[in-house]
Amino acid sequence: MAKQGEIEYVAKIGEVGAAHAMGKPFSDPFCGRMLADMGGLFMVLPPAPARLLDLGCGSGWTSVFYARRGYQVTGQDIAPDMIALAERNRAASGVEGLDFRVSDYESMTFEEEFDAAVFYDALHHAEDPAAALASVYRALKPGGMLVTLEPGVGHAAAEHSRAAVDAFGVTERDMPPREIIRLGRAAGFRDSRVYQMPKMLAMVQYEMPGLARLPAWLSDFVRWGGMGWLMLIGKYRRGGMVVLRK
Repeated sequence: MAKQGEIEYVAKIGEVGAAHAMGKPFSDPFCGRMLADMGGLFMVLPPAPARLLDLGCGSGWTSVFYARRGYQVTGQDIAPDMIALAERNRAASGVEGLDFRVSDYESMTFEEEFDAAVFYDALHHAEDPAAALASVYRALKPGGMLVTLEPGVGHAAAEHSRAAVDAFGVTERDMPPREIIRLGRAAGFRDSRVYQMPKMLAMVQYEMPGLARLPAWLSDFVRWGGMGWLMLIGKYRRGGMVVLRK
């Protein structure tokens, strides 16, 4: 089963992989993109010290970021070995207001405990995303917010995703905003909004060296006039930051 693959993931990636997971975002070649995502999250989340549920938290680096900002954080992951890494991250960081739980986000027992919840690159690993969203809905207080940053159409068929499925036995699925909103409304969420993915905005501005060779006025025109419209049109399909409200 794919869930067993998630549980055994740390053992399969070995010490080097575990060290990389613990060191995120700074150990990752896409550190800048991850930091851009964190900034976008902080701009839409309710102000600290709200209670926040970090879903599929992995090695806990995102949980540490939220706790440093002042949130009261519960990090959740299905893999005991991941939670062990997260506990090491918590101890090293020295932050307060942070605890971790081993559980399946498709069947959590929380009842109206959290002001906000976040799926950061985690919902697309769900065997049953409808059950996961229903479980989060129950965990949120009335008026609570769920924020998701997930890969869109084409993710499951990508070479790196197929390689992960073959090597680790995990689930990789497309999780575009339209699908998240559809499943969220079925779970009971009443409002939804889709923002541009923060990392994509940063990539358009700073990770296109070809445009840097153009005159500044033409580079700006292409970034905002061309790429901006493409991102606006494609955010529901290719991936965006989704905010659902209970």
